[in-house]
Amino acid sequence: MNQGPPQIFDPTALARHRARALRLGGDAFLAREAAEGVAARLSGVKRTFARVLELEGALGGDERLAAAPEAWDLVTSVLSLHAVNDLPGALAQVRRALKPDGLFLAALFGGETLTELRQSLAAAEIAVTCGLSPRVAPFGDVRDLGGLLQRAGFALPVADVERTVVRYGDVMDLVRDLRAMGETNALIERSRKPMRRAMLAATLAHYAAHFADPDGRLRATFDIVYLTGWTPHDSQQQALKPGSARTRLAEALGTSEIVLPDKTRPERAE
Repeated sequence: MNQGPPQIFDPTALARHRARALRLGGDAFLAREAAEGVAARLSGVKRTFARVLELEGALGGDERLAAAPEAWDLVTSVLSLHAVNDLPGALAQVRRALKPDGLFLAALFGGETLTELRQSLAAAEIAVTCGLSPRVAPFGDVRDLGGLLQRAGFALPVADVERTVVRYGDVMDLVRDLRAMGETNALIERSRKPMRRAMLAATLAHYAAHFADPDGRLRATFDIVYLTGWTPHDSQQQALKPGSARTRLAEALGTSEIVLPDKTRPERAE
């Protein structure tokens, strides 16, 4: 029996964290950076998009996209897709919502985002409790995310990543930024118990020992993956069919072609 995609994120907790972030009104510098990255990639596209949809707010808690089929010329997303349970399904919905030759442009956390915090929390929990619980969300690899674009049926898919390393005076400054961005732990299997003092101390010690610069400031990595894909259309550049090339490679390179003996059949002994 098909149980559907695994449920990794708690949509109720995620909505609560994002509502708190709006109340806090902190510096959403990474969201600005992601929005600028999307705008920069869009600036290279020489066409006008009449109908534009931003995914945040359009993709509901049930991860259904409130959009009619082939209704939009452009769909964008800024840091709203890395915490969905069914990313392949969300991308497929986006493709269906776009008109033929429509463009999808998204930025989401991926790669090695928060690797320092993940490692420090894991080392501390193992040392203090001899166990391990999920405390930092999993993030997709840029190649895997690019593959999901192809799987969803997008043409001309492109995935690239930009890394930002932020330096903090202490780990709690990082936690405050994560709260201000609505990016604290919303995993379904997260521990509901308050962190023990011993584990907090072990986390701080591990972070300082392994991820501090010479001046004592702590590094935090954020990888923003940018996804670009078009809905298929006859006007788009198509790959040539095998054997359809009209110019030999040797001619293009200005060299002589050497024909090798046919080795497809075994030689018979006379």
